Amino acid sequence: MTKEQKISQKEEIIGQIQKLREEANKANVQIKNCIDRRNELNELVKKSRGEIAALKLERDSINEKVSLFKEQRDALRVQSQPLIDEINGLKQRIAELKKTLPHISQRELQEEHDAIEWKISTTTLDLQEEKRLIEDVKQVEILLSGYKKIESKNRKIRGLLSQRKTLQDQADVLHSELTDLATKSQALHSSMIEKVNAMKVSKAQADVQHQTYIRTKEEVLTSIYVKIAELTGQLKSIRASIAKDAKEEGEVRQQTRNANEQTFKEKQQAMKEKIGTEARDKLQKGEKVSWDEFQLMMSDTAEDDEETQD
Repeated sequence: MTKEQKISQKEEIIGQIQKLREEANKANVQIKNCIDRRNELNELVKKSRGEIAALKLERDSINEKVSLFKEQRDALRVQSQPLIDEINGLKQRIAELKKTLPHISQRELQEEHDAIEWKISTTTLDLQEEKRLIEDVKQVEILLSGYKKIESKNRKIRGLLSQRKTLQDQADVLHSELTDLATKSQALHSSMIEKVNAMKVSKAQADVQHQTYIRTKEEVLTSIYVKIAELTGQLKSIRASIAKDAKEEGEVRQQTRNANEQTFKEKQQAMKEKIGTEARDKLQKGEKVSWDEFQLMMSDTAEDDEETQD
């Protein structure tokens, strides 16, 4: 692979890693959003549980009162039944007594009784007539006693009806109160059911957010980091290869420079030797030499002496 290909591959890998890091950042943002939303929903669920518990406690307390009021109401109704039975019995007795009475009112009988009593007390009567009137008074009194018995039973009925009404009023008050409480209990129960259903929805949404967080973390994010690690390894390998090539290229260039320098020195030395030889030939021939030629000739001679000494 050429140097250009390696550099191109390096840049491509760097671009892939950058893109994967951007995807990882997006995944991390999504994870954070999922966690925040999950926690928010869990707090809502927790709050709903507290509200539901409070509603249930209040509903159960009301239901206990409803149950107690029902027992009290039913107890009052039970107490009323003997009164009703006794009233019905008295009414039956009154009906039986009325069958024994003549078709005359109590007032008329009382007037008849008073008239007979007045006659007995104010009129001179023979013994036979007096006995007859006394017997009539007894008969009227017997009839009046029937009316008195009926009146007594009516008074007792009125008293029993008053007691029954008192019990019934108390039962009606309890029934009204327990009806109101039952309505309130039903409203609380309905509210509690609504909150339970809403809590279930929030719990399901929280579970979805948690599963999304887990899936993103385990599947998406882990896969991205694995790919980044693989590409990072490839990048290190390519960079190492490029560095190795650069080192080798540097060594070659240095060797080339060294060789060029050596060649230059050799050429320079040959030139010096040539000019020095030419200058000696000129001197031997009695020709003039320049100062530069003389210096080169002397330098060449000095080097020859050094080589001879060596």
